[in-house]
Parts: sequence; C-alpha cells; structure tokens
Amino acid sequence: MASTAATTFSAALASRPVRRFQWITVGICLLILVSDGIDMQLLGIVAPLVIADFGVDRGTFGIAMSAALIGFGLGGWLGGMLGDRIGRRYALAFAAIIFGLGTIAAGQAGSVTSMALWRLVSGIGFGAAYSNALTMASEWLPDRLRPITVSSLSVGTPIGGAVVGWVAPALSDLYSWRWTFMVFGIATLFLIVLIIAVLRDSPSFLIARGRKAEAQAVARRVLDEDIDLMPERHRADDGAGVAIGVLHRSNLRMNIGVCTSFTACALVAYGILNWSTTFLTAAGFTLPQAGNAVSVAGITSMIAAIAAGFLSRRLGTRTVMSGISIALFLCIVALGFFVETLSPVPTETERLIVVSLIGASAAAFSGGIATMYVIMTHGYPPSCRSSGIGFGIFMSRVGAVSASAFGGALLELGNGSVIPFFAVLAVGAILVSAASFIVDQHMPPAGRPVPLPA
Repeated sequence: MASTAATTFSAALASRPVRRFQWITVGICLLILVSDGIDMQLLGIVAPLVIADFGVDRGTFGIAMSAALIGFGLGGWLGGMLGDRIGRRYALAFAAIIFGLGTIAAGQAGSVTSMALWRLVSGIGFGAAYSNALTMASEWLPDRLRPITVSSLSVGTPIGGAVVGWVAPALSDLYSWRWTFMVFGIATLFLIVLIIAVLRDSPSFLIARGRKAEAQAVARRVLDEDIDLMPERHRADDGAGVAIGVLHRSNLRMNIGVCTSFTACALVAYGILNWSTTFLTAAGFTLPQAGNAVSVAGITSMIAAIAAGFLSRRLGTRTVMSGISIALFLCIVALGFFVETLSPVPTETERLIVVSLIGASAAAFSGGIATMYVIMTHGYPPSCRSSGIGFGIFMSRVGAVSASAFGGALLELGNGSVIPFFAVLAVGAILVSAASFIVDQHMPPAGRPVPLPA
C-alpha cells in the first residue's frame, strides 16, 4: 500500500526501527575501512625488512613511506567525486580493486622508486574507499544514529592498523614480507564480491541524481510500504532538490570551515603521532617508554572518536568542536611545558604526566577528526556528500604531510628546545575552532529541529 504524502527518505527512516539490511551495510563498510587500515599500515610494520632487502637508509625509504599518505588525500577527493557521479557502490568496488592490486604490486617492488609508485596508487584507493564507505553507511541510517555510527566507523582504519601490527610480523617471519603483501592484497579483492552483491546506493543519493524509480525500489528494502520519495531538502541546495557540486557557492562557509579545521586537526595529530618518539627520546625517555606513549595515544584516540559521536548527537557539533579546540589547546600547551622542563633523566612521575598529556591530546584531536566527519555527513547534501568528505580528507592530508615533513625541522630549530614545535601545534589547536564559527551547517543538539529553507 503506497503512502499518499511525499516525503524524504531521511524523514521516512526517522520513525522506523533499523532493519537488518542497514546494519549489514554498516558492517560491510566497517570491514572495508578495517581492510583499508590493514593495507595502509602494512608497509610501516614491515619497513625494517624492506629497508634491509633494498639496502637503503631510512631517509631514502621515507619517500615510499609518505607516498600512500599523499595518495590517500588525492584518492579521498577524486574517489568522492567518482562516488557522487557513478554511485558509492561502484566507487567502493573500484577503490577496493585499486588498493588490493596496489598492495599486491607493492609486494613485487624491487626498489624505493617502484615501492613509492605502487604505494601512491594504493593510497588513492585507500582515500576513495574511506570517503565512499563513510557516505554509504551514513545515508542508510536515520539521523539519530548517524553521528555515533560515522564516528565509530572512523576508527576502522586504526583497528586495521592494530590487526596488521599483530599478524604481519608473524607472517613475514614465517614466509617473507613480499608474501605478506600478497596475502593481504588478495584478501582485499574478495571484498569486491560483498560490495557488488550486497551493497546498494541509498534512495537519498539515487533521487538526488534523478533516478526516482530506482530509489523507490531500493527503499522497499527497509520501509514497510511504498512511499512517494522526494529529494532531501537541504540548506546547501536551497531546498530545491537539485544536484549541486561540492564547490557550489552555498557550500562556501562549509568548505572554508572544513578546510581550516580539518587541516589544523590533522597537523596536530600527525605532529604528535609522528614525532613523539623523537622528542621524547631526546628528552630522556627510552625508546620503549616513548613507544608506550604512542600506544596510549592509540587507545585514547579510539575511545574519544566513539564518544564524539554520542556528544555530537546530544550537544550538537558546534558545541563539541568548540570544547575540543579549547581542550586540545590546553593539552598542547601543557605537554610542551612539561616536555621542555623535564629532568635530564625523567622521573616516573614526570613520565606519567607526559604520557597522560599525550593520551589526552590524542583523545582531543581524534574526537575532533571524528566530529568533522559527522559535520560533513550532515552538512553536505546527498548529491555531493562523497565529494565533500573527500575534500575534507584531502585537506587533512595537507596537514598530515606538513606535520610529517616539517616537524623535524621545527624540532631542529629549537636547538634542544621543543618550544617552536609546540608553538606551531598550539596555533593549529586554535584553528580547529574554525569549524565552530565558520561552518554554517552544523548538526543541532538532539531534540532541536534542523533549520531548512522555506
């Protein structure tokens, strides 16, 4: 029996329980992101073996290590645009093919140059998978579950990194690092079957692309009745229901806020994660002690990302991002002060304070990154949502590459002092607040209606 009143797919989902197909879709998207993290982190885990095999120094090998990071940024944006054009489902399948085959090919590399090339290709697949998986999952869920789901999915890649950290050394020891690349690359290709056989583009996306009949048919998977679906009404498209691009003028404040805040948040994140062992060992920590600090940061990051989804739903993303920016600034200033004033041989209490501050900083920047994904899935309309998330990923890579490339120079600039390094990170923490006052399409607190055009 068909409903007589036309409504949007999001409105139709709001009052209905989540069905099995929706959870299966989220589960497959999470599996894609875990696989993404496995393949992306694989080279870092087996790097000592590859360096020894190639007979190069660590500085030279850094080109191969950073290639996937650059590809991730390019793939996030390009893959997002592809997802908005041909659909998230086929874009995800294409991304899995790219990073699966790229991982297999990287296992056959015989030089730093060829490894860097294949890691760049793989990185493009990593980024494309990330932007489309988040978009796909978010569009199949009601607004009440979207924040926590998106923020939880954002930890899929770190989970993949943890998995490969446990498994890859054993596989490489039993066989070889090349065989390990082959195994994980082939495993990734099996995801394509799941993507094509199970996943479907959301009715919101299909109707935004003018494919109403297909949207109506797909909607029956989760709705009890046939409903006359209409395009999502969204501030970014002036409520007209027309498909627009991510660079449309109505997205201007959204884009500027995402660009500034996401770049700054990634700058702080990669500054801490990539350079902690360097400045801590220089300050008197042993390498195992410094490594423990990074491990603590990983744990607090995952917890904070999930918590950010709950808080975004309850308090709204504007309030959450404001709080995160303040907390991150205070943590960075405190961490810089304590590292700068450490005893030549740090006491146990001093080490505990520094490790705790690194963990707190990681919680803040991870919560900020997760909240930015919530903002993007809410703020960009269905017609350009994958591109919008891809744009955010691209800008975050700008911050990540900047921190990776110039963090060492900032530490050298201090000539034994960490003040220049942490001063730049503190400025980055302040710029994270750009999302609070520039972005004009925040998710409101629970119970408050989303403002829409008349």
